[in-house]
Formats: sequence, C-alpha cells, structure tokens
Amino acid sequence: MGAIPMVDLRAQFATIEKEVRRAIDEVLATQTFVLGPQLEAFEREMAQYCGRRFAVGVASGTDALALSLRACGVKPGDEVILPAFTFLATAGAVIAAGARPVFAESDPKTLNIDPQSVRSLATPRTSCIIVVHLYGCAAEMEPLLELASRHGIVIIEDNAQSLGASLNGKKLGSFGACAATSFYPSKNLGAFGDAGMVFTDGEEIAERLARLRNHGQTGRYLGAEPGWNSRLDDIQAAVLRVKARYLDRWIAARRAHAARYNQRFAKVDGIRTPVDKPDSVHSYYLYTVQIAGQRGNPAARRDHVARHLASREIASSIFYPLPLHLQPAYASLGGKAGQLPVAERAAHEVLSLPLYPEMTNEQIDRVADSVIEVL
Repeated sequence: MGAIPMVDLRAQFATIEKEVRRAIDEVLATQTFVLGPQLEAFEREMAQYCGRRFAVGVASGTDALALSLRACGVKPGDEVILPAFTFLATAGAVIAAGARPVFAESDPKTLNIDPQSVRSLATPRTSCIIVVHLYGCAAEMEPLLELASRHGIVIIEDNAQSLGASLNGKKLGSFGACAATSFYPSKNLGAFGDAGMVFTDGEEIAERLARLRNHGQTGRYLGAEPGWNSRLDDIQAAVLRVKARYLDRWIAARRAHAARYNQRFAKVDGIRTPVDKPDSVHSYYLYTVQIAGQRGNPAARRDHVARHLASREIASSIFYPLPLHLQPAYASLGGKAGQLPVAERAAHEVLSLPLYPEMTNEQIDRVADSVIEVL
C-alpha cells in the first residue's frame, strides 16, 4: 500500500514542475538574485492577497517575527505576551529583541491564545502581544484588539501556520500592526528552503523592515541603524510566485480532506477533532486531533496511537510535546508544571495526522481506520 507521509512535496512538485523550472530559468537568465524584480513582484502580490498595503520578504519566519518586534518598537526590558503552546521561534524572537516573554494559557477548544489569560497577564511593562494562529485556525482577535487599543499595546500576528485562512471575511495577517509568516517548505505555501515575510499597513514600519533586513542601510554602505542580513532571494520569490497561484486551491483540498477525517471520527470516543469556527476559514496547515489521556500517564493513549500508525507506515507528529513555559531554555523565567493546565494537557494529547492536498480519499480512510482501531 505504501507509506503515508505527513506531507508529500514530491507529489506537489510533480504538478507544477514545468512552471517552477521556467520561473527559476528566468531568474538565472537575469542573474539578479538579491532584492530583484521577482521579490518586488512577490511582495506586491502577497500584500494584495492578504489585504495589506505592504509586504516585506525576509529570510525566514523567525526573522519575520524578530524584525516585526524591532520595527514595532519593542525594546529591552519590555514584556511581550505570547502563548505557551506554540513553536520555540515565537519566544526566541522575543528574547532576540531583548524583551521578556510572558506565557499565556490556551483556549481549551482551539488551543490558541486565551484572551482572558492575556488580560490577567498585562502590566504597564507589556508593549506587545504576539497572537499565534495555530495549525491554520484563527485566534479570537476582537477582545485582544480591544485590550491592545485600550492600553497602547502592539499586536503582532504570528501567521506562520495560517496563511490563507480568514476571520470574518478578512485574511489572517491583516489584523495586527505587523504579521509574520513562514514559507518553510512544508507550509501551505512553501519555498525550496527557508523564507518568510512581514505584512503591515504602516509605511514607516515597512520602510524600517526593509532597512533592517538589509544591514540597516538607507543607502549603499550607509547604515542608519544596526540590522542584519535577512533577504528573501529572487529564486525563492520566483518559486513562491508560482506556488501562490495554487494556494487557495490547495487550501480547499486540505479542507475537504479535513472534513472527511472529521466525518470518520465523529462518533469515536476519546478523540477531539479540530474546531472549524463558523466565523472563520481554517486553512489546515496541520490536522491535529486531541486524544484524551489517562490519569497518571496523560500521554499514554496518544503515544500508543502514534506507535500503531508507525507500525502501519503512517506518519504522525506532535506539535508540540512541551509548552514553552516548561522548556529548559526559559527555566529562568520561573515556569512551573501546573501553571498553565490547558497548554500542558494539550502537549500530552495532540497528534497531527497526515494532510496534504494530493492525498486520496483512500489514504484518508486508511489513516482514519488505523486510528479508530486502537481507540
């Protein structure tokens, strides 16, 4: 029957190979690889797609976050509230800005940042809230935007997993002062390597982002401020321009596959399927279920399912096995077990199953059958 991976980039490439090779050949013909016409065009197209005035291409999603914090004025000594249940890069970017991460609890249904937790953590030192749209699911923006407006706090969206998703008819990435995204190869819109982008409506912010990504230069060898090398190259931009034309089609396929999974799991005890809220469009970067744990060993059932899938040559993955407040890197911040019970429970129960546009119904059913038979 063959193995089922988490994502099949070979299958995707087979459908667009001629277009991609043609786009790369065009760049090779110009011999313009850095800050060239492909990047300029890609930035314009993505800004329009996300409904923003500006898009600034950078070297990675992590750089997109770090540069966003700098451009929005986050400085050493500030506090930045972010979810504990997310990838390491979100907190790492805060540390790179010299600020202090403050970890918030998760919403028990969506696993996104809980606005009530954010409200309880805000202090006069809070300068920024990073809102992660996890797995492709929109976070609850309205109460966070209201809180931020009332207290003069900047909102930055970490949209690394949710490009193309929307909330109340607006694309995610169009709500905050800045929004950072990642084009890591496995993402819904993935490069042939690392790449990222920042979206904003602020002209001054966009100008500063463009300066910071290019060594802080305002002119050739004229540095206005310390910056670094974080440029999205023209070959990656050319590849991404081809792929971007298919993004909505690929998301529609992901949503159809997710609906089939949901239907298969609808009457199965002990498994919670992703929340697809009526006011939003989930982009399903990851199809992540929660498998109810056992007292004394909360991850046992989830891990058993993962081992069973592996025995059937079916991939699965855990995003994420340890929340940030319990990570060794942030032990100095004083996080304790039991401090954020929803985030900690999620780390024991989440399991992401294979999902990519090129999957067949037979593959979806094979994965679902293998999960169901051990629950």
